[in-house]
Amino acid sequence: MIKKLFSHTAIYGLAPQITKIGSFLALPIITKDLTDIDYGVSGVLTAYTSAISVLATLGLKVVLVNAFFKSPGQYKWAWRQIYGFLNYWNIIYAFILGLLIYMVIPDVAEKDKWTILFLNMGPLIFFGPTKSIGTAYYQLKQKPVQIASRSAIFGFLGIGLNILFISHYKMGYMGWFWSSFIVGMIYNVSFFYPLNFVLGFKPIYNFKRRLIRNSLKVSLPLVPHYYSSYLLNSSDKMVMDVMKIGTGDIGKYNVAYTVGNVMNSLGTASGLAVGPLINGFYKKKQEKKARNLIFILQTSFFLLTFGVCLWMKEAFDFLIRNEELAKMYYLGIVIVMAYNYRPMYLAFSSKTMFYEFTNVMWKLTLTAGIINVILNLLLLPLFGFEVAAFTTFVAYMFMGYAGYYFKVFKDNTEVKYYPLLWLFTTIVLTVIAYFAVELNFYIKLLISLFTLLTGSLLVWHFNKLLKNEEVYEKGSI
Repeated sequence: MIKKLFSHTAIYGLAPQITKIGSFLALPIITKDLTDIDYGVSGVLTAYTSAISVLATLGLKVVLVNAFFKSPGQYKWAWRQIYGFLNYWNIIYAFILGLLIYMVIPDVAEKDKWTILFLNMGPLIFFGPTKSIGTAYYQLKQKPVQIASRSAIFGFLGIGLNILFISHYKMGYMGWFWSSFIVGMIYNVSFFYPLNFVLGFKPIYNFKRRLIRNSLKVSLPLVPHYYSSYLLNSSDKMVMDVMKIGTGDIGKYNVAYTVGNVMNSLGTASGLAVGPLINGFYKKKQEKKARNLIFILQTSFFLLTFGVCLWMKEAFDFLIRNEELAKMYYLGIVIVMAYNYRPMYLAFSSKTMFYEFTNVMWKLTLTAGIINVILNLLLLPLFGFEVAAFTTFVAYMFMGYAGYYFKVFKDNTEVKYYPLLWLFTTIVLTVIAYFAVELNFYIKLLISLFTLLTGSLLVWHFNKLLKNEEVYEKGSI
């Protein structure tokens, strides 16, 4: 079980976030040819486009997942109709996205406006939700090789294109947009043929309105939930732009997210890997096994994030070949540690989605996003752009743990998750990492070894509990 968890997390993590991984690996080369203005333009446009990205699928992925598990003999028919509906919808969504970009593009990027519009709208118009549906199919079928092969190919492609456009052709921020467009188009093509002609998922355009209407009743309450991801991840930069904080400072803050974006990708990957396993446990009424699996994942996250943050200064010196931008490592620590919310949040969200308590999800996640925005509006004028990292941390902690105190969750949960203990551990490790990053090499090495030993023992313990549950169930049978 633990082997499957880690291997699938590693594989699935590359697929949906491949351009981010590629950009990260290319940083030591390309940052020599980038400025804070380049990061600022990218950050501002990403912030605004992310504001409506939740509308691309209208939350319908939860319907795809539930149909797969609850109607294994008929799910393909439902998927094809949702595919057809989303193809129509994505054309409308692409033009909404284009209008937004046209209105908010920074003055320094005005000369590239029409190219940026095309590069953002193209994949949506030509392929719609093809990549999303293809990824969901292979994830739920637990066929990681299909995703791994694409990850390897497009990962190298993304790295090469970033280096080519930014370091060779000196295209600055436009290098990112062109790389994302090319990788995105080819990625969609790689799913289009098998999805439509091999697996038999050709979209049904004459879809049953009743099925779409019933699906939207389940999915639309999740739109505010998915929108919270934007409020937590990208709204900081939009608020900074609205409050007239300079593009250069926004760029510095965007650099601080360099490693955080990778951790976000890993969090998404863990959800893809853990989701089918946890849903399988819930289907068999085995919540204790689901809980122990989450504990394994949470402890592993602590090991990874704390280890990375302890060496964040050295990582930024190596990755960011720009002395001024590399100084943002201290904000990177706060952002990376904030992503420790993810495993415990997965336990809450997986259960509420499986049992279709979708009206609960948005109350938690949207509230967390609103907390982040309000704190930024209040504190940015007083403390500057750096405070946004700390407001993000507070909002993520709320989202990761407040759900355990919702009545609907407590009434339908038979095992203990100890949310306050995990929250306290996150805060303590964050404080230690924030100050310990300045210690000398040998002291940090000792801390790293001690953390690795302690964390490994905890993972072994929770894995043993998980195996004991399996042995007990087999013995009962």
